[in-house]
Amino acid sequence: MYLEIVTPEAVVFKAEVTAVKVPGHDGEFQMLNNHAPIVSTLVKGEVKIKLTSGGKNEVKTSSDLFRETSEADTTYFHIKGGVLEMKDNKAIILAD
Repeated sequence: MYLEIVTPEAVVFKAEVTAVKVPGHDGEFQMLNNHAPIVSTLVKGEVKIKLTSGGKNEVKTSSDLFRETSEADTTYFHIKGGVLEMKDNKAIILAD
């Protein structure tokens, strides 16, 4: 699935991913390929992104949301809140 994370300043992440875990209003949840359409509010927490192996991604590391990790295929972003939309195998996170 394709994932974009957008802040008021810029698009901070866009890539093909295998999974994304987000801090939803009613608890953490994960989306995989072909997930049903969903719109959800997000709360302060961590977005965990499982990258596709050998996949191409664009990350703007100047963002204070980005945190390097020791796992080669996983990336984390810290958000203060936001909104998520998943439809047709494309997820967009509008993050604060």
